[in-house]
Amino acid sequence: MASSAIFEFENSFVRMPPRFYSRLAPTPVADARLIVLNETLVGDLGLDPVALRSENGVAALSGNRVPDGAEPLAMAYAGHQFGSWVPKLGDGRAVLLGEILDRAGRRRDIQLKGSGPTPFSRMGDGRAALGPVLREFIVSEAMAALGIATTRSLAVATTGEPVFRERSLPGAVLTRVAASHVRVGTFQYFAARRDTEALRLLADHLIDRLYPEIRVSNQPYRGLIDRVVARQAELIASWMLVGFIHGVMNTDNMSMAGETIDYGPCAFMDFYDPAMVYSSIDHAGRYAYGNQPHIAHWNLLCLAETLLPLLAEDRNEAIAQAQTAIDSFPGQYRAVYHAGLSAKIGLRRQKDGDAALAADLLDRMAANGADFTNTFRALSGLSREPADDTAARALFRDPAAFDDWALQWRARLVSENRSDAERQRAMRRVNPAFIPRNHLVEAALDAAVSDDDLNPALTLYAVLHRPFDDQPGQEFHARPPRPEEVVRATFCGT
Repeated sequence: MASSAIFEFENSFVRMPPRFYSRLAPTPVADARLIVLNETLVGDLGLDPVALRSENGVAALSGNRVPDGAEPLAMAYAGHQFGSWVPKLGDGRAVLLGEILDRAGRRRDIQLKGSGPTPFSRMGDGRAALGPVLREFIVSEAMAALGIATTRSLAVATTGEPVFRERSLPGAVLTRVAASHVRVGTFQYFAARRDTEALRLLADHLIDRLYPEIRVSNQPYRGLIDRVVARQAELIASWMLVGFIHGVMNTDNMSMAGETIDYGPCAFMDFYDPAMVYSSIDHAGRYAYGNQPHIAHWNLLCLAETLLPLLAEDRNEAIAQAQTAIDSFPGQYRAVYHAGLSAKIGLRRQKDGDAALAADLLDRMAANGADFTNTFRALSGLSREPADDTAARALFRDPAAFDDWALQWRARLVSENRSDAERQRAMRRVNPAFIPRNHLVEAALDAAVSDDDLNPALTLYAVLHRPFDDQPGQEFHARPPRPEEVVRATFCGT
């Protein structure tokens, strides 16, 4: 770094009017200890790992010291939570320290999560327990390694203080990095107050920060909706293609930057089931795996409604523009998802019938309790000859279900005109061998919380850093859970 500062801040959101946030410093903790530092992200951000590990660095990452240049604030937003409108949410346990420019010149937020109460805490303590903080660190970084747009985790610091949930738990602070922390719910907050000036300022801020190419458009606010729709179509398709279930797709958890944000009761499927729900608070299955594209579409409709005053003076014209933008989501989503599914089954050029072929495989997987990740990974190693199908067949309760599908698949491969080796390499680049298996994540968190043992979490993090590589000796991390290890519910952690 060019100076001795921990971060070289270049802040913009704090220049917005005061009604966009509350200024406050993080609440200091008793005994700050840095337990995980993401060295790869440190490099990408152009930061100094020695400075971050120093006494001043740990103090900044735990909230015990406001680093030079920081202008800490808690952001205001609202949102629909499980379909119910909540007019005031906001950062209830997070503080945005400020913004930096990474090595690529991209603006990135630096936020502390679990940093103490704010005016938006709603009677909460504003703190975070070590387990949920480590979960977000492990899963968000696994998502990044999978190539999926996500907020990132820079560091985890313990606080030396307990937090009280169902029981006393060790406290921790996560340093989160994002392209922006503005959410659909941020726009809803001002729309509910009929604050058109704030909506315009917020939209202009995002266009300048994330989508500057549309500034010269005759309809930049329509362009903003179009960009967010496109990014969400790609994001949700990418979730579906790896079996990820967010768990709380509230509008306040939909990022305007198109990043996965707020890893609460998230999970990756083991056996394939479109109705799969892990979140302990999703009693009706609103955010089930198979519902995620529909919920994203609904959330985007909520966004478009907030921007109607900016789209056109005539309300009918504004509604028509918004409807056209939102109506494009299903088609964009299907295009990305079907292309991804074709790649997962080794098809380079899409043809009529390919989507049905992939859907047939998924139906057979669901009917036979086949593991989502391991089925596609096993498929990645198969040739045009059925002699080596043993591993794939063994994943199906009725192996004949796989055999029938494989006959159709191999017939389709004939027209691909590429070698088995070339196709297998391509398939291994999109079908991971390793995901954050729920039982392994839970075991790692339990070891950290109950036994003060970080080794399982750090080992899992290292394996997930290379999800597409065969890693001899790490087969344990690719194994589905035994019946007694199956995780049936995950928790928000707040």
